[in-house]
Amino acid sequence: MLIHMQTDSLCMRSDAPQPPEKPLQGSQCCVLDDGLSVVLTRYRASQAWVEESHTPHTGAGVIMTFGLQGHSDYRERWGPRIDFRHGHTTVTAFHQSQGERHIPEGEAVLQLRLVASTGWLARYLGERYQSALPASAGSRSLAFQPTSAGSRAHLQALQASIQTGGSRIQTHIHALSLLGEQLEALLPKPRHTQHIATADAERIVQAHEILLNELDRPLTLAYLGARVGLGEQKLKQGFRRMFGTTPQHFLHQQRMRHAHTLLENGQQVAQAAYATGYRHPSNFSLAFTRFFGYAPKAIKQRNSL
Repeated sequence: MLIHMQTDSLCMRSDAPQPPEKPLQGSQCCVLDDGLSVVLTRYRASQAWVEESHTPHTGAGVIMTFGLQGHSDYRERWGPRIDFRHGHTTVTAFHQSQGERHIPEGEAVLQLRLVASTGWLARYLGERYQSALPASAGSRSLAFQPTSAGSRAHLQALQASIQTGGSRIQTHIHALSLLGEQLEALLPKPRHTQHIATADAERIVQAHEILLNELDRPLTLAYLGARVGLGEQKLKQGFRRMFGTTPQHFLHQQRMRHAHTLLENGQQVAQAAYATGYRHPSNFSLAFTRFFGYAPKAIKQRNSL
């Protein structure tokens, strides 16, 4: 098994007046296949740390980050913040991404990443992977959710295999099992249906952008269809074909992720509720708890520790 220590090419900076001590860090990388690798990364910062980062991976692809300890975040220069947290799985599509990695003061961070290039995705998924990738340079978050029990078992085995130089075939099995679970939930199911006309596809992409950029508005399927000039049924079916989910489910997922970020940045529950389209904070709290498995107030309590 090919395992080597690697560090990203990064330009360091700090918001403190004096240059702080560089955080302790190290990575173990195992190349599983042409275009597929797994990386185990550790950080420990004695004080809050910010580092400018250019994605070290060439081309485009998908990164699955499994939080094993602590938390950090990545703030895309042209996009939203992407969170990495203990017990959560973050799936991100990338293409020549540039931004900043933030490590909280005193935080011990341990993360396992699976990196799949477009070439690898194309070999295993055909054209299904294309809907997940950003149309231009940057990163796009595809999922942020608690890590499932099945994934946790594969993660433990994969981490042990990387750290001890275990069997290559077992490393492959656990890595592919993790990839399979996440990708099958995110990407469109293969269907033998009529091709989407170019004009309709453009309208569906426009609807997708509206959902991403107007999370605070009461976006119904009827309103969205009228806005882009498509019937509700055609919009719903086309959206599922192109993005592997319904507009309503996609909107809910994006709202919850955005609300989580707002709460972590210190906003009150009511503020996060209004910013994500909820007019009643109690309804927001219920939806948030069902989605993440813990209440919005738990974030404020955790940040105050």
